Amino acid sequence: MDARDALNQSTATAIRVAVGMIKRRTREVVDGQLTTPEWSTLAQIARSGPCTVAGLAREQQITPQAMGSTVASLEKHGLVTRSADPDDRRRSLLTVSDTGAAALRSGRDALSDRMAAALGESFTDAEVATLAAAAPLLERLAQHF
Repeated sequence: MDARDALNQSTATAIRVAVGMIKRRTREVVDGQLTTPEWSTLAQIARSGPCTVAGLAREQQITPQAMGSTVASLEKHGLVTRSADPDDRRRSLLTVSDTGAAALRSGRDALSDRMAAALGESFTDAEVATLAAAAPLLERLAQHF
């Protein structure tokens, strides 16, 4: 392993550990009535627009049956709605309800507020600038693996 490979490996490990810690803290903030898979599914529907249970299952790499259970819970909470697919009446399309959109905004706002407070209290302006510059790079990294 050459020096660049060693640096890539240690950087990947450090990022994995940090992201894991952030994920755990995130769960503390957004957890309430919904499980992490439910939050993830609700956010995925919001990002992708109307979609099917099978499409969501493929996207999240789980079985359609498991996704069906998650979606049923979201429907029970009134966070998603189901309607007939105009192109294929045998399929249903899922969309985020107004209540679901409000829950997502509330959860995201709570996360952003908590993170912004931590940045303001514990980080220098230069460190915040470094994190701001790293954010798009982390997003690009997530898209490439």
